[in-house]
Amino acid sequence: MSSNAMRHGVFLAPLHPVDEAPNLLIHRDLELMEWLDRLGFDEAWIGEHHSGGFETIASPELFIAAAAERTRTLRFGTGVISLPYHQPLMVANRIIQLDHQTRGRVMFGFGPGLLVSDAGMLGIDPNTQRDRMAQALDVILRLLDGQTVTEKTDWYDLVNARVHLMPYTRPRPEIAVASAATPSGGRMAGKYNLMMLCVAATDPRGGFNVLDVNWKFAEETAAEHGHVMDRRKLRLMGPMHIAETREKARENVRFGLEKYIEYARVITPGRYGDFGGRDPVDVLLDSGHIVIGTPDDAIAVLTKLREKQGHFGGFLHQAHDWADWEQTKKSYELYIRFVAPRFDGSNDRRDESYDEWKARSQEFSDRSHAAAQATFAKYGKSQNAEAAAKQTGMIGAKADAVS
Repeated sequence: MSSNAMRHGVFLAPLHPVDEAPNLLIHRDLELMEWLDRLGFDEAWIGEHHSGGFETIASPELFIAAAAERTRTLRFGTGVISLPYHQPLMVANRIIQLDHQTRGRVMFGFGPGLLVSDAGMLGIDPNTQRDRMAQALDVILRLLDGQTVTEKTDWYDLVNARVHLMPYTRPRPEIAVASAATPSGGRMAGKYNLMMLCVAATDPRGGFNVLDVNWKFAEETAAEHGHVMDRRKLRLMGPMHIAETREKARENVRFGLEKYIEYARVITPGRYGDFGGRDPVDVLLDSGHIVIGTPDDAIAVLTKLREKQGHFGGFLHQAHDWADWEQTKKSYELYIRFVAPRFDGSNDRRDESYDEWKARSQEFSDRSHAAAQATFAKYGKSQNAEAAAKQTGMIGAKADAVS
């Protein structure tokens, strides 16, 4: 498989409507991890949220620990741990423990924290979150490298702090920074040579428009610090729902799309604007970057992302409840069956082999026929060979050749 092969994953915030049983939803998310593992998805990133009602996982580490026991090959990322909410030594130790428990199937994704209401409950000024994230990351990287850290700030105090268990993955697990529309994520990825999670890659409000710009920021910053950004470490995220036909996909998302849009508007007032009585599906599809359709529609959107961004290492589905559970599982299955092979190179050799057969079909058929005739000629004296020749259609002139 090509080194430019795309990986396929899911970004599970999660996003669940508030009218369903929360305990069932948590266990269904675990079941989803099993389903993705069975289908052959590469990775799943799990979020951290503490308010809002929809995003029901407070500890991605706890969820990953349970999901890892139910799966075989699926890799898990924290998507993300909100660093300003946690003491850096505690984060480092939890990631190291997960790295050991999963035997290297964990990735450490971090961010400043998305929901202002989360920060408010912790008494954190939102204006300080990005600075605190940068402070915490610097300490965590040093701890993961085995250094001893003494450092006092206005929100944590470390005295000869060090981890007493080094990571299972050497030198350390993969580390990813969340990036939306601003260049801050790209600059941090470039400075520390990290993965990038572009969580607004298909957002019509601007995330798509700045994809290449933010990557350029990352490359420029990396050069300043002696690194070269690796496109295989770039993940783009967006929502999709796939069905056998466009009509069926539209019918499926009637189940939960409007609840999803309502929540998005609550979290970000003004998002999506006034639909003016139009079908929400049509409004979302107008952006050209969201899929409610067929595998071919998904292929078209991923192709647009590549044209805008260039090569990127993986696409992450924004997990959602637009459709019911069975149709949601079917969507992931259709993606891995028909969309993934177009971008991961898994069918390249099969296509080459099939194309060669199409081009040389008559030649190969004639050679096969000639080989069969030669075999009948070699054993043609026997009655069994004559019967076989008749059964295979080698009668008349062909039968004379073997008599």
